[in-house]
Amino acid sequence: MTVLGSSASQARSRATWLGIAAGLGAGALWGMVFVVPRMTPGLSSVDLTAGRFISFGLMAALVMVLGRRSHTWPNASQAAAALGMSLLGATGYYLLLAQSINASGSEVPTLIIGTIPIWIMLLGKPLGLKWSALLPGLVLTAAGLVLMMQASLANAETLPLAGVDFWWGVLLALGAMASWTAFALLNAAWLKRHPQVSATEWANWLGIATGVGALLLWLVAGSESDVLLAQDGKALAAVVCIATGIGSGWAGSILWNLASRRLSVSLAGQLIVSETLFGLFYAFVWDAGWPTPVQWLAAGLFTLGILASIRAHR
Repeated sequence: MTVLGSSASQARSRATWLGIAAGLGAGALWGMVFVVPRMTPGLSSVDLTAGRFISFGLMAALVMVLGRRSHTWPNASQAAAALGMSLLGATGYYLLLAQSINASGSEVPTLIIGTIPIWIMLLGKPLGLKWSALLPGLVLTAAGLVLMMQASLANAETLPLAGVDFWWGVLLALGAMASWTAFALLNAAWLKRHPQVSATEWANWLGIATGVGALLLWLVAGSESDVLLAQDGKALAAVVCIATGIGSGWAGSILWNLASRRLSVSLAGQLIVSETLFGLFYAFVWDAGWPTPVQWLAAGLFTLGILASIRAHR
């Protein structure tokens, strides 16, 4: 019995650490999307959203077709769930985020999105976990967000961002935050209710649903094809859309599904802080700048918050 109990404990520990690694990997891939709008200034937020998620859908469809003997197609209720989830966590979320970044820059939307772990930790706490165990991670994460927001707003005062457009971008970022928080909670619940559907399978279904939605969005509100083809830097824009569609979209979804299935909602949510860290890192690399001491301190608090949350959930 002792040997069996030890083996079961080791298996649970291994699954937990695999889930943590998957969550951090998803954060690293998702962080790219915070600099993409600045890499492709010629694309509207609709074109950028559609390009990324059509690429995600095509990749998912290709995987399903090539592996048709080992993959299954969703039934009607599963397809409806995938469509709804794709709107919350992909097309709708990213459209709001891209518009907010265009209106108010990268830093403030990144930080607003960075509060998602706090909301998910509060709303997704396991029943058996005491609030006192979550408190250190929550406090460290919140303190990091306050410091980073303070530093970003101080920088924003020197830029032409603090007008109507800036606050409109803040409002859009809040909408994106609410959309993805709802997705994270509902997606984790769906995966745990349907253990027969693999993380990759669900990512493919979401990808196809997202690609269809993105195509409809582009047909309704996107730029004309000849306008897109006439733009300078269209090759870079295509590469960026394909890279983020396959990386941040398809691969990121698989990793997040793995994390959602292996971890509690609150711990998986805490790992989304890594998206903020990577997003800020990529923004600093793109700008060829260095974080200020306050931003370094905030990043350290974020990291400590992740470690505290992992310890609380062990």
